[in-house]
Amino acid sequence: MADKQGNVKRKESTKKKESSKPQEKAKAKESSKPQEKAKAKESSKPQEKAKAKESSKPQENAKPEENAKPLENAKPEENSKGPEDPENPEDKVELMELPPFEVITGDRISSFYFKFQFRNVEYSSGRNKTFLCYSVDIQGGGDVETLRGYLEDEHITAPHAEEAFFTLLLPECNPELRYHVTWYVSSSPCVACAAKIAEVLRSRKGMRLTIMVARLFMWEEPEIQEGLRQLKAAGCKLKIMKPADFIYTWDTYVEPEGQTFTPWVDAQENYEYYEEKLSEILQ
Repeated sequence: MADKQGNVKRKESTKKKESSKPQEKAKAKESSKPQEKAKAKESSKPQEKAKAKESSKPQENAKPEENAKPLENAKPEENSKGPEDPENPEDKVELMELPPFEVITGDRISSFYFKFQFRNVEYSSGRNKTFLCYSVDIQGGGDVETLRGYLEDEHITAPHAEEAFFTLLLPECNPELRYHVTWYVSSSPCVACAAKIAEVLRSRKGMRLTIMVARLFMWEEPEIQEGLRQLKAAGCKLKIMKPADFIYTWDTYVEPEGQTFTPWVDAQENYEYYEEKLSEILQ
């Protein structure tokens, strides 16, 4: 019995050992799974990172010119708007109408313009207009009719004030009447205007013209000087405005606007300077 029991005990103990092995293996497998999964995750991370880098390389290395090609030749208007529909009022472009260039006429000029435009400085920077104050005495049959006013223009426009005087204010003259015309001008005529004035004086025998100028326009230029000599040859009297002439022009052609006028400090000196230059040109 003892042996049998002992054998039985051994058998039971061996059974216990055998039965415990599958459990231990199962536990070992289960305990190893988290570690394997963790290792698998860790081992897969470098591969995933490598794949991500490889997949991002084409975008990083792509040339900006190749990516921008579809937009290079497209105009901003074409990208932002579709084709214009002429029947749609919103798509119609309204063009701004600019006022036409024209010569301004009137009775009296602004006091500001007179003080700036007529100042007889040597260098007329910023004075891109010509102001012409005129007086026309028309004599015939013992009666005298007087016309007064002014014209204003810009040098970039045509005609200039000198030419506009004949086309707008005195387009024709009665050969039976005599016309005594006096101009007080902010600057002397240009080449084209000098030629036009000389032509008119030669064709209108009953007209006498005196031009009083505040400044000589580009008097250093040979063609300007030649134009002034042509005026003299056609019978035009050219004179430089004295301080007294500025006062007369102020009183006769300027809207005071509550202001008074005293000739500039250097008005006499500048008059003498221009008078000398004009004498040299016309001699």
